[in-house]
Amino acid sequence: MLQARPYSHLIEQLKSAGLRPTKQRLALARLLFAQGDRHTTAEQLHCQAMDAGVGVSLATVYNTLHQFTTAGLLREVMVDPGRSYFDTNTSDHHHFFIEERGELKDIPGAAIEIAKLPEAPDGTTVRQVDIIIRVGQSKSA
Repeated sequence: MLQARPYSHLIEQLKSAGLRPTKQRLALARLLFAQGDRHTTAEQLHCQAMDAGVGVSLATVYNTLHQFTTAGLLREVMVDPGRSYFDTNTSDHHHFFIEERGELKDIPGAAIEIAKLPEAPDGTTVRQVDIIIRVGQSKSA
């Protein structure tokens, strides 16, 4: 009986997305997708990789995250200029951003109703609508 290689589903996922399953891509994919849906920054993933003994530079982590995003495996959520999170949940949904903790929480797409969008500028079309609701800790009276 043939036994599937560990993480063969990730190898196929990378190949299906048009990405060569290099050792570094596969190692980062294991870290990203092994825990279910999650939000991470490049810096957080780099620290996790170092803790797991995966020798990759921060530049490689950034490049890989952007390659995965372009291939449709991740969704980039920009919370501030120069501050992005990468979301393994690529379905239609939105986010709460808890500012004090720098944490994103999913909001189901159906939980927000958009009555009307403005017309897109000439020569463009709306591809996706991202809503980020910024929340802070409640102040007790």
